[in-house]
Amino acid sequence: MKLKVTPYLEQLLELGKLYKIDELKLYAKSKKKLTTSQIELILLKNKIRLPEQSYNKKKIAEIKFKEQVLTNILITLFLITFAISLISVRPFIKTVTTEIKFTYVAKEYKSNFKSDNHTKKDNTEFSNNKKNDENYIGIDTQITLNLFENLKYDLKSIRLGQSVKPVYLTKLPKDLKKIRSTNKRKDTFIKIIMPLILNENEKILEDRNKLFKILSKQSNSMGEKVWLKRRFKDYDVNGEDVTELKQRMDIIPTSIAIAQAAKESGWGTSRFALEGNAMYGQWTWDGDGIEPSQKDKKKEHKILKFPKLQSSVSAYMKNLNTHRGYTEFRKERAEKRESNKKIIGVDLVDYLYNYAQTGSEYVKTLKKIIQQNNLTDFDSSTLMNSSRSKSLTL
Repeated sequence: MKLKVTPYLEQLLELGKLYKIDELKLYAKSKKKLTTSQIELILLKNKIRLPEQSYNKKKIAEIKFKEQVLTNILITLFLITFAISLISVRPFIKTVTTEIKFTYVAKEYKSNFKSDNHTKKDNTEFSNNKKNDENYIGIDTQITLNLFENLKYDLKSIRLGQSVKPVYLTKLPKDLKKIRSTNKRKDTFIKIIMPLILNENEKILEDRNKLFKILSKQSNSMGEKVWLKRRFKDYDVNGEDVTELKQRMDIIPTSIAIAQAAKESGWGTSRFALEGNAMYGQWTWDGDGIEPSQKDKKKEHKILKFPKLQSSVSAYMKNLNTHRGYTEFRKERAEKRESNKKIIGVDLVDYLYNYAQTGSEYVKTLKKIIQQNNLTDFDSSTLMNSSRSKSLTL
């Protein structure tokens, strides 16, 4: 018995009905006769595969080949685009990941810091028994070391361009000097002081950018005028001299600020630094200060105390940016700016001879500290993220 074979044209019409091709319905209503080729074309336009007849196999093969080529091209383009975008956003992803990790650890330390302080009080007797042990590191220093380790706060990575973790300690660990390794002790001190320096420099740069924005306008709002007057007062500028304000409102190179803090505080171990957060040995005659144990009887000064380390850094930068003894320092810095040169510590340290009574010897000491500890590496460093919600203050 022979099977009945449906004619090819009927197969095409059946496909049109099956897939409800409106175009074929319209032609049917108008009673127009379509050729086989026309019906094929309509079906192909609607992406319907044709019955496999010998005389249209070549056409179908061509269509399949074109579709496959087009698909391959699209897939290739997508993969190339994806690869390029992945490479371009990789630094951003790394930064975000680092920030997420930092935020998590910061929250942990904030929530546990009170309980750590409680533990410290409970262990007072134990600490008293251990305080004469040269190998014993107290809880203040141990908390700091653990924190830096957990945050992966590493100077080597920072030298290679990684951002500095925004960790703001309000005071120095009391027994920092008990860290036996000199390099580790110095590194720990730098890790403590550097975020404070960068944070203060960021504030200055924000003000500096705002200043230039205001000065570029033909007219200023009342708020801008008030802001400008406050800055003249903050920087002790007489006669509202804009040129002088530009010279004074600028950053202190990180390398210099670290070197001076190291010199003046004995790398964070001096009595003034530990008792009064006095990182830079600033004098006072009428403020709250610490009496030096050995001083000239003719001099009535004290070492200025601060409520926290950040305040000490802020006062130090204001001192360099306003005191007449550092006019040359500020002029040289302004010339670097005008020449579009980087503000680097070793280029400016020669102009700080008025900071100490030893003058040029003091400058030599600062240079030695900068060079031996490679502090110039940090002159280009930036904070990871200085927003209060993503910083850690202890």
